Amino acid sequence: MITKEEITHLIANYFSNIAAMNAEDWIENFAEDAVSYDPVGEPPTKIHENFRAFISQLKTVFNQLEATTEHIFIAGNEVAVKWTMQGISKTDKSVTFEGITVFEINNFGKIQTTRAYWNPALMLAQLRS
Repeated sequence: MITKEEITHLIANYFSNIAAMNAEDWIENFAEDAVSYDPVGEPPTKIHENFRAFISQLKTVFNQLEATTEHIFIAGNEVAVKWTMQGISKTDKSVTFEGITVFEINNFGKIQTTRAYWNPALMLAQLRS
């Protein structure tokens, strides 16, 4: 069983590497067969097959991202995180968006599944305003 300290470190790595738009280190947080529902309601994405493209898209849109985790709730190998992301786009627009991501952590200390509850349309509206 993975400890709460290990889970806390894993979640911190997840958010710091996505904010740094560091695809390789971010993907290292995930199990080989990990899937993400980001956002929930969209078809699941296999992390190791498709998420390098996701990080590349972030780099195309943003000069800077900063993630803040307001609340982390750990229950066994599952974690719910309330987060806020702030960014500066390549066109110098400031954006702020928030959500809750639920993580399932496997017994090897890797993220198995993410379910992200947030509204990308609100972020896109800020970028276009």
